[in-house]
Formats: sequence, C-alpha cells, structure tokens
Amino acid sequence: MNITVSSGMLERARGDLTVLLVHSEEPWCEVKDASLAAILADYCRAAKDKKVSDPLIWGAPAMPRGGQRRFWMFAPERIERLPAAEQVKTAAARAVNYARAMSLKRITIALNTVEGARWLGAVAEGLWLGHYRFGKYRRADSSQRFEPDLEILVPRRQLNAAQRTLDRVRLICQSVNYARDLVNEPGSVVYPEVLAREARRIAARRKLECVVLNEAALRRQGYNGLLAVGRASPNPPRLIVLRYKPRTASPTHLAILGKGITFDTGGICLKPSKDMWQMKGDMSGAAAVLATMDAIGQLKPPLRVTGIVAAAHNAIGPNATHPGDVFRAKNGKTISVENTDAEGRLVLTDALARAGEEKATDIIDIATLTGACQRALGHALSGLFSENPQLRERIQRAGEAVGELFWPLPLHDEYFDLIKSPVADVNNVSSSPNGGAITAALFLREFVPKGANWAHLDIAGSAIIEKDWRYLKPGATGVGVRTLIHLCTESYWSSEDDLPF
Repeated sequence: MNITVSSGMLERARGDLTVLLVHSEEPWCEVKDASLAAILADYCRAAKDKKVSDPLIWGAPAMPRGGQRRFWMFAPERIERLPAAEQVKTAAARAVNYARAMSLKRITIALNTVEGARWLGAVAEGLWLGHYRFGKYRRADSSQRFEPDLEILVPRRQLNAAQRTLDRVRLICQSVNYARDLVNEPGSVVYPEVLAREARRIAARRKLECVVLNEAALRRQGYNGLLAVGRASPNPPRLIVLRYKPRTASPTHLAILGKGITFDTGGICLKPSKDMWQMKGDMSGAAAVLATMDAIGQLKPPLRVTGIVAAAHNAIGPNATHPGDVFRAKNGKTISVENTDAEGRLVLTDALARAGEEKATDIIDIATLTGACQRALGHALSGLFSENPQLRERIQRAGEAVGELFWPLPLHDEYFDLIKSPVADVNNVSSSPNGGAITAALFLREFVPKGANWAHLDIAGSAIIEKDWRYLKPGATGVGVRTLIHLCTESYWSSEDDLPF
C-alpha cells in the first residue's frame, strides 16, 4: 500500500474515497465547499453530543476536478475506552477496510489543519497495520490483492515534517509486519536455520555483525538449554547474535533476547491437539528481536544494541529429553526438566548467558512464556517483570507511547520454594498450579548475568489474536516491536518519552 503526503485544497484532490476524521473540539480538517462544510459542522456537533457512533458515508455531487466522490466521515473519539492515538489508528484502519470492501483504490485523507496534522503518524500506522493480511497460502488473496493509493493532505508549511514522520512510521510498520509474517508462517517453513538465514540477511543489508552457533558449536561451548530442547528435531537449534554498534561509544549496552521455539509440540509432555497449530507462534519473541534489529540498523540510534535469538524446535522423537532429565546450564547451575513443555525458559538460559558474554549492561527478554500470563492478562496486555524500577518504568512508558501495554507483575521471592528440586539446583516447573508466570520469571532470574539490569516480557497472550482487535486482524500481532524500537531510539538517550512520530 502506497501512502504519500501532499498539500492543497481538499476539493481539488482526486480520489474514489475521501476520509474526514473529525474531532468535536478541534478542527482536524478544513473544507472550502459550503455544502461539505455544513455536513462537517453538523457531524462535529453530533459527535460532541455523543449522538454518533458509526461513520457517516455518502456520495457527493460532482466537485471541481474530482467527479463523483464518496465520503467517509468519522469521529475517532467515539471509540470508547481507548487512548486517543489508538482511537485514531483504529478509525484509520476502519476507513481502509471500508475502501477494501467497496474496491475503492484512490483514497484521500484530510488532515489539512495544524491540529489534524499532529495525528498523521497515528493515521499512517493504523492504515499500514490495519491493511496487513497474511494471504500467502490463500488463492483468492493472492489473485485479488487490494493495494490502494492513499494521499494524506497536510498544511503546506508542515509538509517536510510530515514526510519525515511518514518515512519513520513506514519503517516501523514494515518491521512490525515483517515480524507478523515470520510468526504467521507454518512451523515447517520457519525453523531454526531459517531464522539464522533471516539474521544473516538483515546483517548484510543493515551492516550489522552476525554470529550463528550451530549444533556443534552449542555443544562445544556448553549451551545445553538449546540442545536439551532441540535434540529430537530434524531441524537442529541455533543461537543467533546480531550486533549494532553506534559510531560513538555507548555507556549503555542493551541486549534484547527472543524466545525462538519455531514449533512447540510440548515434547514428550505432549500438548493437547486443540489449537496446537498456534504453537508456530512460539517464536514471536524471536521475530520481534529480528524485526527490531532490522529497524535499528536503519534508524542508527546512539545506543549499542545486541539482539540474541535462542531458536529450537521442540519435537518428539527417540532422542527427546525425558521428564526427569537433568542438565547443566551455561552458568553452571543444574536444571531438572520435570515438564518438557516448559521449554522456552530452558533456551532462554543460553540467551541470558550469551548476553553476559556480550557484556550487556541492560537485558530485556521477550517470550511467549506462560499460559498463566495469558489467562491473567488476556490479549491486550503483556506481562512485565523487573526488579529495576527505572527499567520497568522505561518499558511501560515506551509501551504506552506506541500503544502496547505492559503490566508489572511481582518477582515474589517466597515462590522460589516452588521451583526447588531435590535432585538439581532448580526445577523447570513449579510444584503448584498457581502463579505460573511468576515462578517462570523467578526461574529466569537464576540465569541473569551478575550486575546486569534485567526485564522479562511475557507476551503469551498478546502475540496472537483470534479475532479482529482495534486495527489488527486475526493472527500474529508483532507485539513488542514498536516498544523495543522506541526504547532503542528514544528512551535510552533522550529525555523525551513522547511518541516518536
């Protein structure tokens, strides 16, 4: 989908559909045509009186140079219980979905006032993320692609700033949709070596350093978590490292770690068959890290960032790890594997160890880790664990700025007793059915490099949605990409934690 910005009179715009986003208190769009201005004023009054909840759609008579025009008018503020930016994104997605349904491919969106132009980034984000479909394997989708041309009108004096905003939002949305593509692919298409191949491609395009450890290197260097999880698979595990170094020295070195279980059968502790297909999404954390590093290589912030992906296929076979097996993690601690379906935390022990070897000062891991977090927070919130208040607040504020919410949960020390093992230093699952997200985070804490600031993001509920939500369609959401990009490009070196666009 192509989006451009321009200045000029709305009445002179050429298009099959004109979108007017209005606000009851501010003029977001300006029109000269008297009849259209009257309709706009009436709709604004109705929105202020809370008498409208649906778009106003109508065909207008011929206008100068425009021919017959169709108009779609809506007040995003009428979408209840959402922050303003999320309202605007959702409204923009609804507009493009209406255009899709009506096969209207030339679309003009009016933000041609100072107040309206402030929402350009949110509108563009809603358009790009809302337009996304994963139709690769649907014959109808591949033969009938809807690729509209959108023109967003802004005031002439803001045209240059608007173009910079649009360029940045395009890059971010491309990164999010890239992560969605990786997650939506079947597990037979995306497996550990494919993620390694993607990392090499990103490194070559963005001039990053890339290191990939294969099965032999993992064994030689003692990365036994990945080996324990991936040893039954015909597609062996990989530990992937992508390094971005700014031109000037960075006092902070942020490592972002992604869980990359490319398919999770549960191992010998087999998952139920219902909805097991969604376990192709157990590499959503890895997809977020790869997408973020791709964006970082283009945005080039003055922050050193290392992306680490622990990729494995948790399969069933004669070589599979058995319940009760014990192995020694990279940091020397022994782990009793009581449940082979608690595999994500095992591969993350290797990612955490590698972050220490990379000498990261700050570490954030992102993982579809626990069903307990999904049940607690649903799909609109992700779990956040950190004992560092500054890092915790920074992640929350970054998430709020881009529309991704992270809810802090406690690392309650008393619960560590639940993962004690009589045969090893730590058990990989709790002895209680309750508090599973917390005990999983406590497990990970045992493997955090000494002296590093650490946060754990549990995206088990937010990585995949089953029905339309805000501006996203069912499937992968790309959660975490926008937050991590904001953290890397804004929060760590700027005093401004506002929207980056």
